[in-house]
Amino acid sequence: MTPAAPVYRSRFATAIFDLLNPIPFGLFVGTLVFDITYAITGNVFWGKGAAWLVSTGLVFAIIPRVINLCHVWLPSRWPATRREKLDFWLNLLGMAAATVNAFVHSRDGYAMVPLNVVLSTMTVVLLGLGQCALAIGKAGIREMVRE
Repeated sequence: MTPAAPVYRSRFATAIFDLLNPIPFGLFVGTLVFDITYAITGNVFWGKGAAWLVSTGLVFAIIPRVINLCHVWLPSRWPATRREKLDFWLNLLGMAAATVNAFVHSRDGYAMVPLNVVLSTMTVVLLGLGQCALAIGKAGIREMVRE
């Protein structure tokens, strides 16, 4: 019996996805740290910095999300797994929370405080769960290859 090898739709798209996908996550974690710091200190610098981080994270998330969208929903010889679809939906919800968070950061002064921390936390948790789902799926493929 031959072991199952990992199947990729496009090595180039997979490489671009794996290269760009961690960048928005790091920016959203930075947004969460800045939001918590702004809630504690009230220094406007942290609120403005968080607004820039969430906006930049949304810009950097465009290409990986388009690749993920094409990979999961376009017909192919290799259908997407349930973990990949779960990752897609978690990322979609995370991006929606980050988009609302970008609008919350446009508020003046300390008016953004309770909601910005909640939305930043939701974004980081949803994207983190999506990454965990993909990691578990990749670990499962590696186990099949070893057998």
